This record gives sequence, structure tokens and C-alpha cells, in this order.
Amino acid sequence: MIKSMTGFGAAKASNDTLAVTVEIRTLNSKSLDASFRLPRQYSDKEVELRSLLTQTLDRGKINLSIEVQSLGELKPKVAVNRAMVKAYYQQLQEVALELGAGQGDLLRLALQLPEAYLTESSSDETSAQEWVFIRSVIEEALRTCDEFRTKEGQELAVNLSAYTTRIGKMLKEIESHDPERIQKIRERISSHLQEVVTNENFDRNRFEQEMIYYIEKLDISEEKVRLRLHLDHFMEVLHGQEAPGKKLNFISQEIGREINTIGSKANDAIIQRFVIDMKEELEKIKEQSLNIL
Repeated sequence: MIKSMTGFGAAKASNDTLAVTVEIRTLNSKSLDASFRLPRQYSDKEVELRSLLTQTLDRGKINLSIEVQSLGELKPKVAVNRAMVKAYYQQLQEVALELGAGQGDLLRLALQLPEAYLTESSSDETSAQEWVFIRSVIEEALRTCDEFRTKEGQELAVNLSAYTTRIGKMLKEIESHDPERIQKIRERISSHLQEVVTNENFDRNRFEQEMIYYIEKLDISEEKVRLRLHLDHFMEVLHGQEAPGKKLNFISQEIGREINTIGSKANDAIIQRFVIDMKEELEKIKEQSLNIL
């Protein structure tokens, strides 16, 4: 089952303390190209998030947005160290009295001195619990994005199968017309053969070498066989391998090579029309296969 690299996923959830909203948007890319929009306090989670994206979405240009809103009564993460600030203030008062200086800014100065604040002891544990909840919402958004990609992939598979089938039908038309093309080539050669052999400067060995070269240059038998094999291989990979995007792209290049060679060697107007139509279908294949995971 193929997947598209184009996707969208979103999830929302809330508990007693947080309301979390996550959105994920993905586009095609040769590798994982992730960008994040996170609350500042979770910026250190980017490495963990990148690993999570790689495991679930593999590759693509991915934009992940996380919004976190605090609910309920807000409690500060830090508290004033009352005993320490009081001791600072008393000492500053004593120094001010000794120097005869003003005492207007003593409290502000005391609050700026070391250890004037205490970090809430449970803050690390609380933050860890919050992140577990936030990550669960992210994972839900990833699941919905992956489902979106799978659905898009099914549509891509239908389209690519149709394009490949049409190329196969045109190849059959070329195969059915090729005997007529070969007969016309033989007739043209025969019509000029008498003129050549009656020429006084006729060199039979050179003539045979040139004829072999000419016939080989116009023969498209091998190209037809290889093109058929490539089309069959493309369909096999399309319906049988996980994440086949890069491989399908390589096969489409080989299909294009055989189509171009048939067009250059055929020397036939009818076949050239089929070649042009095949190239048109191949361009659709190349464009859409770039979006396959």
C-alpha cells in the first residue's frame, strides 16, 4: 500500500491543567525536512520530536505546530525565599544607616541578590507529566496525518496504474504496427538495391556492413521488450512494496529511456504519434511519483 507525502493531521485534548492543540502538515521532499512551532519551554524537545516524525512519517517536508494553554489556577514556578530576602534587607538597612544613605530601594536590591528565589521542588515532575500528556496529543495528530497520507496514496495508486496501463496499450499499438513499418523499410531498401549493385564502384563487403548497421539502427525489438518489462515492474512495485516512491521514480526514468529510443529509431510517423502520447502519460507518472513516500 503506497502513501502520499502530502498529508494533514490535527488533534486536540485537555485535562485539568492544560489544553493542547497540534497540527501537522506534510509535503513531498527527498528527505525528512521538519520545522517546529513550539512553546518556548518545550524547545528542548525538538530532537525527540524529530525522531518521532521519522518513525511515523519517514520523510517529507513536515511542519509541526503545538499550542499549549494553561487551565485552572496558575501557580508560579518559583517562590520568594522569604528568610533569605529578610536577612539581605536587614543587612542592607544596617549598612545604609552606617553610611547615612537612603533606604528607598533596599527591598528591590534584596530581591536581586543570589538565592532570593526558590524553584518549586515539584516543577520537574510536573513538567514531565505535562509532556507525557502533550506527546499523546502529538501521537494522535500523527496517526490522523498517516491515515490522510494512506488515503491520498490510494488515489495516487489508481492514477499511476491508469497512466501505466495507457502506455502499455500504446505499446501494443506500436507492436501491431511494427511489421508494417519493417515491410516499408524493406521495400525502400529493395527499390534502391538495384541501383547500388549496378554501380561500378560497388563494394559488397562495405555494402553488407552498412546494411547491418542500418537495420540495427532501425530495429526496436529490444526496446519494446524492455519497455514491457519496465511497465510490468512498475506495476509490481506500485502494488507490492512499502514506501516505493524512490524506486518508482527510478523505474519511470528507465521507461522514459526506452520510449525515447523507440521514437528516435522508429523512423515512422504513426509510431512517433504513439511515442508522443506515451511521453505525455509518463510525465504524469513522474510528477505524481515524486509525491509518493
